[in-house]
Amino acid sequence: MSTTLEKAIEHSEHQSLMSRVTNHQVFWVFMAAVAACVALTILTDTFATERNLFNVTRNFAFVGIISIGMTAVIATGGIDLSVGSSVVMSAMVTGIVMAAGYPFWLAGILAILAALGIGLVNGVLIAYVKMPPFVVTLGTLSIGRSLAMVLSDNKMIWEFGPDHDLLLEIGGGRTYGLPNPLLVMLALALIMGIMFRWSRWGQHVFAIGGNENAATKAGIAVKPVKVSIYMFSALTAGITGVLEVGWLGGITTNLGQAMELTVIAAAVIGGANLAGGSGTAFGAIVGALLIEVIRNSLILLGISTFWQGAFVGSFIILAVGFERIRNFRMGST
Repeated sequence: MSTTLEKAIEHSEHQSLMSRVTNHQVFWVFMAAVAACVALTILTDTFATERNLFNVTRNFAFVGIISIGMTAVIATGGIDLSVGSSVVMSAMVTGIVMAAGYPFWLAGILAILAALGIGLVNGVLIAYVKMPPFVVTLGTLSIGRSLAMVLSDNKMIWEFGPDHDLLLEIGGGRTYGLPNPLLVMLALALIMGIMFRWSRWGQHVFAIGGNENAATKAGIAVKPVKVSIYMFSALTAGITGVLEVGWLGGITTNLGQAMELTVIAAAVIGGANLAGGSGTAFGAIVGALLIEVIRNSLILLGISTFWQGAFVGSFIILAVGFERIRNFRMGST
């Protein structure tokens, strides 16, 4: 009889685990991405080629890196529309400093500092001045891109001094057959996955998004945490800017344009709740992967890329709708 009871308990625990997994939005998004990859492998001769897979993983890594930062922002109930401008500012500083003959390491540091400056302005105005995140980051979106134009005189930069080849290798090269940007994204996702789940900072981020008033009463330093969140979002955009210069081999002021929309879409599709309080690093990269697979599939199947926005928008609506239904079911139980 005890054996029967143990089997029943084991079966119940197994069902509970499966229920928790399948109830997560990230699971279904990941399954959709896998299904799309399998379908493209069957329907086309080019998807599963080494060259195409290299391009897909590299391209989605750029979005994935920033999506991790955007997930942190959305988890606090905020939004960051300035990430595209942070990308171009970082890239432009990298290009200008290296074109002047300075080494890559100095250009990279200055580029990251430029991006962090945008994040600091966003964080201070939102946390301390109490301005709406949408308004602040919309403003810095315009300011950042304008400053990039001023710095470059709106000219393309494609010569990067003594460390030219090093920059191209870092952004466009590979290590153990994997694109370098992908390795950066995986390392960042691992670190932030741990930070989100087990660090005090991560707990504070989700507490603020869940209920900011309760977080304040609980003694959480809400304002400094918010500043750190927007600086982290800018940091991910700054890293991406440096990597994209190396991949493209040149920099113009239209780099990163409208990227904020793709990044927000990836975060939301990956399970970040726009109301705050939820989101994961893994979900961010899964959302980015699905968007890139959609884009790549349209190209390989000969469908106009103009449809990309329609597909991505549909997935956003489905993701938010799934979250609403799940919350309704949990509330009714």
